[in-house]
Order: sequence, then C-alpha cells, then structure tokens
Amino acid sequence: MSGSLFIVAAPSGAGKTSLVNALVTQQADITLSVSHTTRAARAGEVDGKDYFFVSQEQFSVMQGEGAFLESATVFDHSYGTSSEAVFEQLKSGIDVILEIDWQGAEQVRRNYPDSTSVFILPPSKTALEQRLRGRGQDDEAVIARRMRDAENEISHYVEFDYLIVNDDFDVALSELVAVISARRHSMAIQKELQAPLLKTLLA
Repeated sequence: MSGSLFIVAAPSGAGKTSLVNALVTQQADITLSVSHTTRAARAGEVDGKDYFFVSQEQFSVMQGEGAFLESATVFDHSYGTSSEAVFEQLKSGIDVILEIDWQGAEQVRRNYPDSTSVFILPPSKTALEQRLRGRGQDDEAVIARRMRDAENEISHYVEFDYLIVNDDFDVALSELVAVISARRHSMAIQKELQAPLLKTLLA
C-alpha cells in the first residue's frame, strides 16, 4: 500500500520547522523529505539531513532535467524537492511530509492531487516578528523583508486543506498529529488496509 504525502507551509517564523521536526520525532512511521537548496548552510545544519546544499548551477541542471516535484525561489535562494526520492518512499508505503512554501505547495497539488496540505499561522504579527528576532539568524533588513512578505504568504491559506494557529506549541503539534491521523483513517485508505477484516465481517 502506498504512503500518503503531506504538505506543511507557513510564513517564515511561524514555527513550521519546529512543528514538523517534533512530529517526525514523535511519529516513527512518517519521514521528512530533504529539499535541495542553493542557500548557505546555517549554524548547526548538516548537508543531507537538513538540506542538500548545492550550487545554483547544479540546481539549474536538476531543474532542467525535471528532477523536482516542486521548486521555488524564496528570498533570492532556490529550493526544490526531488521527485524520485519522494515517490520511492511513497511506493514503499512510507508517509512523507514536505516542509515547503505556498508556491511549492501549489506545484505539488498540481503534480500530486492526492496530497494533504496544512498551513500554519502565527497568533499575531507581533508574535511573528518576535520569533524572527528570537532566531538570531537574520539582520534587520532581512527581518523587515520577511515581515513584508508574510502578508502575501498568509493570503494563500485558503488553498490548503487544514489551518493551524501555532500559538501554544504543544496544542499546535497535537492538531498537526490529528490531521495526519485523520488522513490515515480516511475511507480510501482504511478500505484497502482493512480489506481482510471487512471480508470476514461481511461474509
């Protein structure tokens, strides 16, 4: 039985990375797809674990070969998800989660309509700015730019299947887990998974 594909998107600073990492740690039967990116690695990031860090030239070659399920340019850097890696995991029955932006989510929905998408909101603009500053990764100009872009990103929330507000982290995580569980217990999946049981119950 094939695995399910999940998409999680949010404006920068809303906490999607922390939520996805906690989800993957908590749920042994779901894996995070590792994206390719042209941006430099941040402190503590590991190539092949957090991202595959590649040059713009390497990225462009892969893009030209149609290697990406989705790709986008965000804050002057390119990001892309390997189609081959994702589909191999899905075919093996593994659930895969993509942590991408709304542009990438749009492409994935077009290329793989059976995906389930979740958009994460911050509780307020003030909280979003505080989180961006708290990360200590960006200078004032970058933070200002991220805040300007956040409104446009948030405007795409209506394109997603589920909406979660990350105010209390534990509550938001439990809601994300609930979305995963709801997908896994959908009729389409359970009908196939419980076929032997259904056969005996209806005999």
